[in-house]
Amino acid sequence: MIRRRQTQVFSLAFLDCICCGFGAVILVFILSVDSREKEKLQTLLDVSRALAERAAQLTRLKASKEDLEKSNMRVATLVTDARLRNDSIHALIDDMENGLQREKRGLEALLVDLDELKKEIAARQKKPEYEMVLPDVKPAPVGLPIGNNYLAFVIDTSGSMRDPNHGGLWPIAIRTIESVLDVYPNIDGIQLLDGDGRFILGRRGTGTGGWLADTPETRDSIKRTLRRYDQDTVSNPVPGIYNAMRFLYDKDNPKMRMGIFVFGDEFNSSDSADTVIRRLDELNPADENGSRKVVVNAVGFPTTIRYQFSMGNTGLRFANLMRIVTYLHGGAFIALQDL
Repeated sequence: MIRRRQTQVFSLAFLDCICCGFGAVILVFILSVDSREKEKLQTLLDVSRALAERAAQLTRLKASKEDLEKSNMRVATLVTDARLRNDSIHALIDDMENGLQREKRGLEALLVDLDELKKEIAARQKKPEYEMVLPDVKPAPVGLPIGNNYLAFVIDTSGSMRDPNHGGLWPIAIRTIESVLDVYPNIDGIQLLDGDGRFILGRRGTGTGGWLADTPETRDSIKRTLRRYDQDTVSNPVPGIYNAMRFLYDKDNPKMRMGIFVFGDEFNSSDSADTVIRRLDELNPADENGSRKVVVNAVGFPTTIRYQFSMGNTGLRFANLMRIVTYLHGGAFIALQDL
């Protein structure tokens, strides 16, 4: 009888198999864990690369933004400069238009002067209905009659009466005024007006109260003021004559023998000579003997011959007007030859 070995379920071989299986499982687990770590590391590397690329993109975008802002600033500067140039061009165009308007007005004035001169020439060519004969006047030391005790000087201080080298009145004008003052060493009152009728040294009242006392200080003040007086006037001394008669003559002062001395070179006004003569007749009417209370004298300066023909007509108008006015109001008109 064959004896068989009794089989044991949990033998050493079984345990070896079990241990080997467990070892295989552990090995598989270890291998799987290492693979996952590598995947994680690879994923981290990919994420790091992506972040680096994004950072580089952000840096490039930031640099592009800065370049864009600089470009915008340059464009804004160019726009501002263009606007300033545009404003300058418009201002220049406005100045040119204003200059053209002034030239146009000057041309129109020149045409008016030419028309008046043509009419004057035509009138001179016609035989007048009557002829005014001006008597010869024996001149005083400065060529003007004397005999007044109140003197008002009306001085045209426009541009044509000024020396272009320094802007002051022509030296000959100041010397002539001083010569007239020297002819009257003692008078009761004195005043100084510019062509527009402003009282150069001021005025405290009207009539006798409007005159300045004739003192050495007043005469020195007149001479100093004339040398630095910078107020321009229109080339028309008529308003100054009007104001002198309106504000300085005192009808209640029987001792007043008022005289006006006009120093000018042009009569540049839209008023005609007849209008001025009628107005002066109202302000200084003649009595039954033909005498007037205020004597008007005038000195004409040859400044207009230095300029164009259009100004020469205003000088001719001044000379003609002053010649008639001084004759009608008891004075004399002297035309100087040189400056």
